[in-house]
Amino acid sequence: MAGQAGGESGDPRAWLAVDETAAAFITRSLTSRPPIILPPPLHRAPLRPGNVVEIAGPSNSGKSHLLIMAAVQCILPKEWEGIHFGGLGKPVMYLDLDCRFDVLRLAQILRNRIADGSAHLRNGDFEKDVTKDEFRCSFENTLFSDCMQRFLYVRCYNSSEFTAALKTIQSQSRSKVLGVGIYFVMIDSIGAFYWIDRACQPVRESKGKSLQSVTETVVHEIRKFLQLQPALVLVTKAPVYAEGSTTANDFNRVSSKYVLEDSTVFRYSRQEEERTLSFREYMPSIWQSFVTHRINLQVEEAEVPSAQENEVLSTHTSEWVQPSLKTKEKFSIVDDGVILIP
Repeated sequence: MAGQAGGESGDPRAWLAVDETAAAFITRSLTSRPPIILPPPLHRAPLRPGNVVEIAGPSNSGKSHLLIMAAVQCILPKEWEGIHFGGLGKPVMYLDLDCRFDVLRLAQILRNRIADGSAHLRNGDFEKDVTKDEFRCSFENTLFSDCMQRFLYVRCYNSSEFTAALKTIQSQSRSKVLGVGIYFVMIDSIGAFYWIDRACQPVRESKGKSLQSVTETVVHEIRKFLQLQPALVLVTKAPVYAEGSTTANDFNRVSSKYVLEDSTVFRYSRQEEERTLSFREYMPSIWQSFVTHRINLQVEEAEVPSAQENEVLSTHTSEWVQPSLKTKEKFSIVDDGVILIP
């Protein structure tokens, strides 16, 4: 490198000398920070370590489910005992601000992914005096334990605990988890303490922490971590409706929204009403400028039949707004992950 050459020769001008072509620079950059392929519908936008992805959507739109799928993709190894699993084999830090994390769902999705891979075990892989089922069960349990060691979980109950947890991530990065730095940082959800912080902010800024200062601290701590350890940050965010609008749950209690279908049955068009709602961006501008990618999720009224008998799946939609891909994808959530709907 030119910097090393300049240091050895003692001439600082040598450090500025061009010793790398544009093609070599692009090749080196792609090798040092390769693109991250996530499960659908997060697979459309090119993501790299250092990006901050905001997954926005109302309740039951699949935000936390997508985080869990991405976490499984990260903690699964690329290859284990000669079997390809297609994961990244790197640690994840999951910050649960909603206190609604479902560890059973994580275990279920992870075990399903492991079972899909272990189905390719060959007869020659079995040890003597061990049946195929016993060997496969031992294989899956060992891999499951290895993956879960790379999943780090922190539950926060207020903004103070949240900022303290972000400082903990930096110390975890320095110590290295299982010899590898944290690769994914997940926050579910970033607006969990918005109303508490807003209600508790002082009248005068000098007397305490304001909502703006709390957000500035959060962004500052995440930036410090990304300088130490390039990682992908995935954040969920629930919407806040503009003043004067109602949420979908309020429609059940507003009789004027109901439409007469026949003489005895009343129903309302939830999808039509939700389209009229205006969403308000409530995070401070420092957070909005910090986010590099945004994807919006919605739940539709349409349902699709499931592979299981007498069961239907709800339809979800995803749309990348930053960068704007100008396409919407439909998908359904299942136990194994996500099914794209053509």
